[in-house]
Amino acid sequence: MPREYTHMRPTAFQRLPQYKREDNWIRAFLRTAQVGHIASSRDGQPFLTPSTFWFDEENRQIIFHSNITGRVRSNLESNPRVCFEASEMGRLLPSNVALEFSLQYRSVIVFGKARRITEPAEARRALYGLIQKYFPKMQAGREYREITDKELKRTSVYAIRIEEWSGKENWKERADQSDEWTPLNETWSGT
Repeated sequence: MPREYTHMRPTAFQRLPQYKREDNWIRAFLRTAQVGHIASSRDGQPFLTPSTFWFDEENRQIIFHSNITGRVRSNLESNPRVCFEASEMGRLLPSNVALEFSLQYRSVIVFGKARRITEPAEARRALYGLIQKYFPKMQAGREYREITDKELKRTSVYAIRIEEWSGKENWKERADQSDEWTPLNETWSGT
């Protein structure tokens, strides 16, 4: 029988609690993860958008940007509630049991509300934080031109206020195996 999730926090009832990670691990992961996915919805239709992002620790928010028009802006203006995901995949882990095949992974899920940043100084700070994450050796005014007012008008900068988050990591070296069955192909090692 399926579990009842009505009126429960989105991070309630994690299926594999041994993989759960604490806040310090989550913060460290969000500092370095390269791509995030923003899940939004409009009129009952879900959408998933990949994006670069910056974890603004000081303000406990996820920063990303998009076009000034389009699906992302339309969805977020209609329904600001979002889910954000960032993950990393390691090795594929074979098993001698079909339901035990696995993979190494690390992931963070964030739940919150997105807002468009409209104040120019805040938008510049957010965009510079984003640039600094991906290009830490480059400096505005030295390696690239500082953000102009005209450029700010050509993009939408967003902040997802983090209400809840959840981190998981399964980085085992080997998938679970069964001693009750031996593969027909003896060259398979299970590692």
